[in-house]
Amino acid sequence: MASLDFEQEKELFRKYYETNHKQFTAAKDAYVGIVRTLIRQSDVGEATKIEGRVKDKDECIKKFQRKYQGKLEADEQPYRISDFISDLIGVRIVCLYEDEVPVVSELLQRHFNILNVTDKTSAVESTEDSFGYKGLHMDLTLNPEAAYPCKHLPAAEICFEVQIRSLIQDAWSMLDHKIKYKRSIPVDLKRRINVLAALFELADREFREIRNATLDLMQQATVTQIEPADGTVEGSGQAVAAAAKTVNVFNFLPIAGHFFRDFPFDDQKVDDFVQDILERDGTLQKADLHRCLNENLKVVREYSEHVIAENPNRTFTAYTSIRHCLYLYNQEKFERILSRRNRERFAAWLKVNPTTQQLVNPASV
Repeated sequence: MASLDFEQEKELFRKYYETNHKQFTAAKDAYVGIVRTLIRQSDVGEATKIEGRVKDKDECIKKFQRKYQGKLEADEQPYRISDFISDLIGVRIVCLYEDEVPVVSELLQRHFNILNVTDKTSAVESTEDSFGYKGLHMDLTLNPEAAYPCKHLPAAEICFEVQIRSLIQDAWSMLDHKIKYKRSIPVDLKRRINVLAALFELADREFREIRNATLDLMQQATVTQIEPADGTVEGSGQAVAAAAKTVNVFNFLPIAGHFFRDFPFDDQKVDDFVQDILERDGTLQKADLHRCLNENLKVVREYSEHVIAENPNRTFTAYTSIRHCLYLYNQEKFERILSRRNRERFAAWLKVNPTTQQLVNPASV
């Protein structure tokens, strides 16, 4: 029975919490599993963190006391503390980018019943002189008509709060909680806090723009035609301009992928490998790389077969093949792209295989 006796309701809530704590923990684990599966099976983006927690009972009581007790007692409205704690079970989702937050929200709204939505991002951005915590909070319950990827579902009446943030918003939230006093402080200190919050907001925006620019470059590199080895140029004016660009991590992949279709190029390794090339020849063009592989790969593949025949335990990856092709293409610039031992072995093999010499780029010798 609800009452206006805070001490009594506080003790009743503690008993309720302790009696059902195992159930709350199981519900938290189930909700985290459901949310993780839904995001993994969708195309909403990459979540860097999906975690849950059961709110501490004393924190629940403090929240009720802070937000609800005064008004309820002033209105002489009896209460039970448990009826006002919608975030007893919480799930936090951290996305890489800010524009993925509403996409994740839409996904969850399709699979759960919505009790309440608090858009803290819109609240901050609707004012011109306010900075602070940004994120999206939703109170949700199971939808009885939905099919969930979970064997043991929580009880239908157990709601949970989802907090959806970007990686930068999550970082600001953690730091913001460490600033104990933010209201009744000197103006200059408050201004410094606002400047810091603005920098976080700018970082969020810039990471998103860098991602978009990167995707645009990758798309351009994929659709751009490559200058043929005979020097003629095919394609539109845009393709001609792109073909004249220096090799970079974006235009390297379509060229390398053309010659090594089944090789799994790892993004991080490609980044390091292209940087290694540019440190030796910072002016190498896309067309140069294409011509290098087109003219020298047949020789290098014959050599790789020889190496593996002599030692079946050795590997000769696409990166190794490209290094040897670059060495043949311009030995002056790319002499050290092979180790000394590998250069000597390759040179010795070339000397005893005179037929391959006819295929080697004359400019490299």
